[in-house]
Amino acid sequence: MSANQLRVVGAGLSFLLILLSGFWLSRSGKPYSGIILTIHKLISLAAVVLLGITIRRISQAGALSTTELLAAIVTGLFFLGTMVTGGLLSIGKALPAIVLRLHQITPYLTVLSTAATMYLLRGKL
Repeated sequence: MSANQLRVVGAGLSFLLILLSGFWLSRSGKPYSGIILTIHKLISLAAVVLLGITIRRISQAGALSTTELLAAIVTGLFFLGTMVTGGLLSIGKALPAIVLRLHQITPYLTVLSTAATMYLLRGKL
């Protein structure tokens, strides 16, 4: 198994841990536990960095097609949206219900987008 393939597997495991810690966090109730919130944020940050490094190394090995590049950008935007909505929820102030709904939806869109991006890049791994 190549280093890039190991990174993709690591990112997949990171997503599982992100979702599990997110469910744990939501079940713990407000105010959120600082320890659980920190674990959730650190795992999310690690997944973003790991995927970023993987995509960068793949692009250095050979140029990405327009579709592959667009998929990577969309994935990055979903990650950004997930992190922004999560950050807003963690500040503890009353927010419009749409923020919570977006944070409930965007992680799944991020996972699907990442899977699609990795599928497009599978021949370069």
